[in-house]
Amino acid sequence: MNDNQLLRYSRHILLEQIGIEGQEKINAARVLIIGAGGLGSPAALYLASAGVGQITLVDNDTVDLTNLQRQILHTTERVGMPKVESGKLSLQHINPEIQVTALQERTEGARLEELVQGADVVLDCCDNFVTRHAVNAACVKYAVPLVSGAAIGFDGQISVFDRRHPDAPCYACVFPPQQQFEEVLCSSMGVFAPLVGIIGTMQAAEALKVVMQIGRVLAGRLLMLDAMNMEWTRIGINKNPACPVCGHHSHLTL
Repeated sequence: MNDNQLLRYSRHILLEQIGIEGQEKINAARVLIIGAGGLGSPAALYLASAGVGQITLVDNDTVDLTNLQRQILHTTERVGMPKVESGKLSLQHINPEIQVTALQERTEGARLEELVQGADVVLDCCDNFVTRHAVNAACVKYAVPLVSGAAIGFDGQISVFDRRHPDAPCYACVFPPQQQFEEVLCSSMGVFAPLVGIIGTMQAAEALKVVMQIGRVLAGRLLMLDAMNMEWTRIGINKNPACPVCGHHSHLTL
């Protein structure tokens, strides 16, 4: 690192658990963020400020006035702009040294596989089960750690799914794709603005820990937050041997 980087990241370097070695791992990291909305905003901002070398933002939406209550990557002046382009501007203003790739697309199939393969860690910051399961399947297939977050109303959840470890569960072990879950959207149900900040920031923290290989990440644990009462619930989660995605007889389809 040069003198400017040593100064910029000095508060990380002072932490004995991180130091120069850990910061260099962050600087060399490649992070894929699916969704540049409520969760993706704080996650991306903290990953950029921490110095993640390559950040790829994927989102097919444009900035809307209703987003600005919680999606802090964006500004009033950027209403109508693609979210990924708005996000890229914000991230580069914070840290011009990093590389940000903005992809305005709904990524799936072979394209999703290509992006996942090129990442050290993936953050699922989307808002629908179809995308969540597609991202999970790709992360399982290529053994790329997945940091999954969700938030609606006053309720949030976060976990890490790391299939580099054979006994680790995947997202489909907890939320089987064949089961019917009610699709609840912010546009119809609403969401408490700081909630996405809490969960998204935690996603960034878990991603950085994965990159640096420090601490205990949320693999095998699902944290759920009731923000109305500010109470956390922790649930242990195990690999499902019959999981259609990561089980013994799984057949991956993206």
